[in-house]
Amino acid sequence: MTTTRDLALLRLAALRLAGPGSAAPAEAVRWLLAAQAQEFPGALTSVALRTRAATRADVEAALNTGEIVRSWPMRGTLHFVAADDLPWLLELTAVRALRGHETRRRQVGLAEADLVHARGIAVEALAGGPGLARKELFAVWEAAGIATGDQRGAHLIYYLAQSGVLCLGPVAGAGQRFVLVEEWIREARRPSREEALAEFALRYYRSHGPATLPDLARWGKLTLTDARAGLAAVRDRLERVTVGDTDYYMDPETPALLDAHRERASGVLLLPGFDEFLLGYGDRTATLPAEFADLIVPGGNGMFRPTVVAGGQVVGTWRHEGRGAKRTLAATPFTAFGAGVAEEMAKVYDGLP
Repeated sequence: MTTTRDLALLRLAALRLAGPGSAAPAEAVRWLLAAQAQEFPGALTSVALRTRAATRADVEAALNTGEIVRSWPMRGTLHFVAADDLPWLLELTAVRALRGHETRRRQVGLAEADLVHARGIAVEALAGGPGLARKELFAVWEAAGIATGDQRGAHLIYYLAQSGVLCLGPVAGAGQRFVLVEEWIREARRPSREEALAEFALRYYRSHGPATLPDLARWGKLTLTDARAGLAAVRDRLERVTVGDTDYYMDPETPALLDAHRERASGVLLLPGFDEFLLGYGDRTATLPAEFADLIVPGGNGMFRPTVVAGGQVVGTWRHEGRGAKRTLAATPFTAFGAGVAEEMAKVYDGLP
């Protein structure tokens, strides 16, 4: 048995937000299995926070060398993943994802022949090169007579990414360049479906636990049948804790990790808007009171604001105010920040990647 507050603190330890940090960005991303990266600058910070050096430059370097890639491995949302994990994650999740977008593709006027044509043009343009930025890839398609307006270009990119043709690799300005998966990822792993489900479940619970079976299914957009199969295959390697009538699963080593770093877990953190501390779970009430959820995602629009975390609980939002050397922290509490939180926030902000 444990408490709701314990769930939050244990998750901070499992997610490596409390503890010594990983030696390198690729190690941090591999531990998480996937880290949501919809908002690129915030995603760089999320990974950097989990490393010992805590620098965004190191994360960018890992993208430039191909250790980490960015794609849409699940939930139709951009994530960072270790490069060799991307192919098997797509094989596990892409069939359902692509099926779910067939109707929308037809609505924007993309027939099967258009997808085949766009794939051939993209492969030819990207082969052997340094990659193309989004606008550059769109220009190549337009020159070949493939219209990219009205979301057609975005759907083509998503289709080719889900099909394992391209992904986002090296950094270019404020974004990344698209590259061919077969050229950029040289040592792809190919576990069987049963092995993939087991590995998916084990790595999710180790890095995100305590978490429930519905959390696993929602995070990977798996069917409950597949989620149950994955959990059953690794159940003997996980610890179960219970809150009320709900069972949660986690790495057996997580409680000891929390004990060693409880002060850090109980302190103040400033997290980017799409960090796994919130995005990693379907039920977020252990960390975010339901009455304040709309302050994080106004109107349920899918855009998560950066969060202030104290004692394992989300207690407010924050943002950058100004630019460059004049940039400062602007934080808004849900009610009022507790004693010492404002002072600690200022120190954390000064060291934020």
